[in-house]
Amino acid sequence: MSSPEQWTHPEPREGPAATAAAPSAEQVIAGLRATSEGGPELVQLLTPEGERVENPEFDRYVADVTAEDLRSLYRDMVLVRRADREANALQRQGQLGIWVPLLGQEAAQIGAGRALRDTDMVFPSYREHGVAWCRGISPKEILGIFRGTDHGSWDSNAKRFHPYTIVIGNQVLNAAGYAMGQRFEGKVGDGDSEATMVFFGDGATSQGDVHEGFVWAAVYDAPLVFFCQNNQWAISEPTERQSRLPLYQRARGYGFPGIRVDGNDVLATLAVSRWALDECRHGNGPVLIEAFTYRMDAHTTTDDPTRYRHSDELEAWKLKDPIERVRVNLVRHEHADQDFFDSVQADADALAADMREFCFNMPEPPVEQMFNHVYAEASPFVDAQRDEYLAYHANFAGGEH
Repeated sequence: MSSPEQWTHPEPREGPAATAAAPSAEQVIAGLRATSEGGPELVQLLTPEGERVENPEFDRYVADVTAEDLRSLYRDMVLVRRADREANALQRQGQLGIWVPLLGQEAAQIGAGRALRDTDMVFPSYREHGVAWCRGISPKEILGIFRGTDHGSWDSNAKRFHPYTIVIGNQVLNAAGYAMGQRFEGKVGDGDSEATMVFFGDGATSQGDVHEGFVWAAVYDAPLVFFCQNNQWAISEPTERQSRLPLYQRARGYGFPGIRVDGNDVLATLAVSRWALDECRHGNGPVLIEAFTYRMDAHTTTDDPTRYRHSDELEAWKLKDPIERVRVNLVRHEHADQDFFDSVQADADALAADMREFCFNMPEPPVEQMFNHVYAEASPFVDAQRDEYLAYHANFAGGEH
């Protein structure tokens, strides 16, 4: 069996498709053993044991990656995971209204984020904390979204990173339109070309917005990389409940390439993302990447994954930890010593402490903030609403209520 979808969806006329709300424990274990690395079609350069494997097609896209670069990729993943764990703890302590963990998906995000050029544009969903990190956005700038004080404090044009999108799949339409604009403005086809990358989960592939984005990007040869982080669970629904085929194969129906990469392999994700972006920049149209990974934590802090998935599944995926395989590779080839790992851990702890202090002392936003940036230019209608509200607000004792 070459894909996790095939062990729950038999071929036509071979029997009914699975109808259970979730696979049995036996199905889960059988599927993981049969497709322990996502199937033979999966692109992998670094095994879970930290061994480098050759790939004639994609090796050249990471031929420039030095030992120093690999240490830097490791550091990014460790710091992003530590920031994620700190934000999760802050939510549990009542400092954030909700948090969306990325635990287990660090390699997919750092690999893709590192493949981007400064001129490329990114459209995230709400879990791309690692990609934001690669675009120079501090985790502190993300906290306000989940505390309810702002919609994202960074300049999306300067950082080339769109604000988080909470509506499932909506960012794909935005990204398709932006990439079409890049095409219309002649920013595709030469060495200085641009591309766009949009991130979404496996659950979003069941949304109409995603398929509309596929159609428009294909028709207009938009320089758009669709990056699907298949973490196996759309909240409580497993992937095989959403598709009879591996997700990357859906690209065939729209007329552009699809590829599956080991999303727990930062080196392979970097290589495949570089290839896909290069295809787009040279005018070859869109590409779909399915990063085959796993969500090690809850969908959000409002979710309880123990209600719908088995501990055996989680334990099996722990053996494929994206950070551990890089650490083992660095140690095996003597590219890093204990002092390096200690320094990375110290940096991660310092980042977490800085986040905590910032969150505890985050100021309340001014009441007029909700009226700011509604439109690109000043609007008399919005200005009148703001003035009326501020006058109403000032009627309360001390101007507060």
